Amino acid sequence: MSGGIRRVGVVGGGQMGAGIAEVCARAGLDTVVCEADAMAARAARERVAASLERAVRRGKLDPAAAKDALARLTFTGTLEDMADRQLVVEAVIENPGAKTEVFAALDKIVQDPAAVLATNTSSLPVMRLGMATSRADRVVGLHFFNPVPVLPLVEVVSTLHTAPRTVAVVADFADDTLGKTVVHSRDRAGFVVNALLVPYLLAGIRMAESGFATATDIDTAMELGCAHPMGPLKLADLIGLDTVAAIAEALYEEFKEPLHATPPLLRRMVEAGLLGRKTGRGFHVY
Repeated sequence: MSGGIRRVGVVGGGQMGAGIAEVCARAGLDTVVCEADAMAARAARERVAASLERAVRRGKLDPAAAKDALARLTFTGTLEDMADRQLVVEAVIENPGAKTEVFAALDKIVQDPAAVLATNTSSLPVMRLGMATSRADRVVGLHFFNPVPVLPLVEVVSTLHTAPRTVAVVADFADDTLGKTVVHSRDRAGFVVNALLVPYLLAGIRMAESGFATATDIDTAMELGCAHPMGPLKLADLIGLDTVAAIAEALYEEFKEPLHATPPLLRRMVEAGLLGRKTGRGFHVY
């Protein structure tokens, strides 16, 4: 069945959505990306094109393959263009209301009764999104990691309603078609990776907040002392401090553990728009 998925939709053309669309197009799939409007759709196309160009410059992708991948992509500002998709991956802002609205709309728009609706949420309950549809058995979490074209992992998240067949189809698709490594998780906040990672990032933020050590020294200590490729504050900047805060809030809401509580410094930085790499400044300047 996974080999039968040839038409993919991605809702949201930001950093994650663009990356998901790129790997689908590079895998030979007819891929439609939907953004909020035509202007945002053009920006999404430019984002994917720039990523493909970087891959070519680095020798990771043949120029002809990059051209073919871009030709397989359609960018739109109209959600109705998802009607004929066999798999739709939602990758909009990490906001429960926004995601629920997308799923409710897709439930009415996507015509194939066997189509799978997936979410790339990093922390929100997949069940909540499934219950916004009439096909909760075909709703699943499909969590990619940034940058999507580079990182090999995908978390497949099943809810109490997700059919085993849906899980198998999506896992095979991620593995066989996209060439990703799949790990499975139940529908718990943070799934596997973020449930382990985010408390570590928050500990690094608290250390910097307390004045125990500078951001640079904290990162250097973990990179050279523990052989981590990137220290916790650099990694938080890469993920986006708004995203880190959103995941922390979801973890705290679910488990009520003090280690999940959002540090005041992180909240202030998000309020100030100091979100990390994407804004040019977070715990470090870019």
